[in-house]
Amino acid sequence: MAEGIVPRRPTAVVIGASATGLLAAAALADFADVTVVERDRLPDGPEPRRGVPQARHAHLVWSGGVKALDDLLPGLTREVVAHGGRLAHIMGDMVSRAPNEVWFRRFTSTHHRNLVCSRDLLDSVLRGRVLADERITLRQETTALRLEGDATAVTGVRIRAGAATDAYAGDDAGERTLRADLVVDASGRGSRAPRWLTELGGPSITEREVNAGVAYATRLYRAPEAARNIDFPLVNVQANPAKAPGRGGIVLPIEGNRWIVTLAGTRGGEPTDDPGAFVDFALNLDDPVIGELVKGLEPLGEIVTTRATANRRRYYERVKHWPDGFLVLGDAVAGYNPVYGHGLTVAAQCALAVRDTLGVTGLGEPGLARRLQRAAARPVAAAWDLAVGQDALYPGATDTRPNGVERLLARFVDKAVETGARNPRALAALLDVMSLERPATRLFSPDMLIPMLIGPRRPHLQGPPLTDAERKTAVP
Repeated sequence: MAEGIVPRRPTAVVIGASATGLLAAAALADFADVTVVERDRLPDGPEPRRGVPQARHAHLVWSGGVKALDDLLPGLTREVVAHGGRLAHIMGDMVSRAPNEVWFRRFTSTHHRNLVCSRDLLDSVLRGRVLADERITLRQETTALRLEGDATAVTGVRIRAGAATDAYAGDDAGERTLRADLVVDASGRGSRAPRWLTELGGPSITEREVNAGVAYATRLYRAPEAARNIDFPLVNVQANPAKAPGRGGIVLPIEGNRWIVTLAGTRGGEPTDDPGAFVDFALNLDDPVIGELVKGLEPLGEIVTTRATANRRRYYERVKHWPDGFLVLGDAVAGYNPVYGHGLTVAAQCALAVRDTLGVTGLGEPGLARRLQRAAARPVAAAWDLAVGQDALYPGATDTRPNGVERLLARFVDKAVETGARNPRALAALLDVMSLERPATRLFSPDMLIPMLIGPRRPHLQGPPLTDAERKTAVP
C-alpha cells in the first residue's frame, strides 16, 4: 500500500430501525460504517411508533436474550433497569400456569432472569445507545425500494427519501442508490426480500406457516397502590392446545407503576376491543386469577387488538446459491406467535452470531453472506421448533399435522413441564431450553430424566402460588 493512503472502510446498509435492525447495526459497527434506513420518523423517547404496532402488547426478553444484549452492548440491560425496567427471576418472580394446566412452584434456585419493561422503553434505550455510535448513520423517513446487483451479488439498495409508499412508481425524483459491501434486511414481517431476490434473477424462497389463529387484546392499567412498593410477580395463564378454543393471558408489571394486561384466544375464542368484555374474558379463563387481579383497577387508555400472530418462516439458509452482500434477519426471516416471547431474544442472538462470524471472516470475503445467513438460522430454528411444536397442535393451524415422532416429542415436553413444575433441577433444565440458552437436548439430561423417573414427587399445586401479601396488595 502506498504511503499516506488510508484503506477504505467497508460499508453496510441496514433496512429498518427495529430492535433487530439496531442490534444488527451494533454488530456491524466494528467492521463497517453503517447506514440505517428507516421509513418512520423515530420518537425521541419511550413513545409508540407506527412501525411497531405490536409494542402495546406484553413483551419480555428471556435470559438467553439478556446475555446476548449485554454481550453485544455491555451494560444495556442495566441502563433499562435504571429507567424503570426490571430483571425478574424466573420462576421466583413469576406465577405461571403451563399449557397442560400445571402451576409452577416459585423456585428461586435457577439463574434465569428475564428483562421486563414496556417495548417503548426498551426500544428507546436501544436507540439511544446504538445511534450514539459515530460509525452508525440514521436516514429517517426513507424507503428502501429494491436491491441493486444481480443473482450472484447484491451491491447496494435503491432508496427514496420522504416517500410515504414503498411502491416504485417509476419517478426517480428523490431517489438514489446506497452502495454497500453488505445489505441487511431487518424490515420485519412485511419484508419484500423474496420478491427483491427474484427480481435479481435469484431463487424462490421456501416458506412455512403455522397459524394457531391467536388474537390478542391488551389494556394498560394503573397498578394497585399497595403493589407499587413491591416487586409484584408476573402472572401468566397459558392456553391449553388440547382445548379448543385455547385462551390465556398475562399481567406484566412495568415501569411507571403500570400493568400491561394481554389476553389471548384462538379461533372461536378471541378477545375483542369491547371494554365491557375485557375483564369478563379474564375471569372466564381456566383460572380466574388475572381477572381477579385487574377487575378493580383503573384502565389507562383503550384496548388494542391484533391478529398478526402466525408463526411464519422463510428458509433463506437453504438456498444453494446465495448472493454475496445480502443478509436477512429478524421477523423478515421468522416471526413467532408472541405468546412465547422469543422474538427479541432471537434478534439479539442473531446479531451476536453476525458479530462473531465477522470476527473470523471480514466483510467482502466470497461466501460470507451465506455463512452469516446460516449462523443466524441457528437461534431462529431453536425458537421456531419451540413455537411450532406447541401451535401445530391447534385445529387448523397447519396443513401438515404433526407426525408420530413430533407427537411423541410433544408428550415428552408435557412430561418435562410437569416435572419442572415440581423439581428445581428439572425446572433449571426446562428454562435453559425455553430461554434459548441451551439446545432442546438439555431436556434429556440427568437433571431432567432423574426427577422425571424417580422423583421426588411433590404434589402439583392446586392454584396460583401468590403469597397472602401479594393477594392483599392486589385484590380488593
